[in-house]
Amino acid sequence: MERREINFLMHADPGSPPVRWRLSEGLVPYPQALSVMEREVDLIARGEADELVWLVEHPPLYTAGTSAVRQDLLAPDRFPVYETGRGGEYTYHGPGQRVAYLMLDLKRRRRDVRAFVAAIEETIIKTLDSINVRGERREDRVGVWVRRPERPPLPDGTPAEDKIAAIGIRLRHWVSFHGLSINVEPELEHFGGIVPCGIAGYGVTSLVDLGLPVTMEDVDICLRKAFEEVFGETVIASETA
Repeated sequence: MERREINFLMHADPGSPPVRWRLSEGLVPYPQALSVMEREVDLIARGEADELVWLVEHPPLYTAGTSAVRQDLLAPDRFPVYETGRGGEYTYHGPGQRVAYLMLDLKRRRRDVRAFVAAIEETIIKTLDSINVRGERREDRVGVWVRRPERPPLPDGTPAEDKIAAIGIRLRHWVSFHGLSINVEPELEHFGGIVPCGIAGYGVTSLVDLGLPVTMEDVDICLRKAFEEVFGETVIASETA
């Protein structure tokens, strides 16, 4: 029986304007990021602004998704902790981690949340592939994972794996916000203050931890190319006012 190809593409309807692609320099405070996303999502939902991808780095902090459980916050006094309306559990953001906030109108694409998450995973996998890293999805774990064959296997005999990218989204009027994070060169020890995404027994890695001397700029170039393959055309936008 012929294997059916899965369609991970989520291009906008013909005639839709390109997605604005915005990069912020420096460390963006998390409350500021939330405020900007709220404003942009409302404008996009009303048809008063085009879709937006916003690339940022944050100072060290933890965020709690809608499924977070308190016992997974192992060091509550270590960094600021922000409650957020995105899906998922606890995660860490900090310098050296590329965060991409995706404000996309699924009414112009597909009104399918599972397909949207799969498309984000595909974007990350394509980004990593451009850097010669094989990222993989897991049916029982959201995010993108890399195998670590050089380490001892897990207790059940399966190969050791580390998480290299996380996903957490929210929708309002079918417009998304929050998005993805890719570990380029964050301080991995900072993940020890939480059970990342509520998944115990696995590690967290980064591109530099894997031995790749890449820069944030390198990753941004690969990310934009992968995003355009999956979601469609982008155009450079000015910095947030």
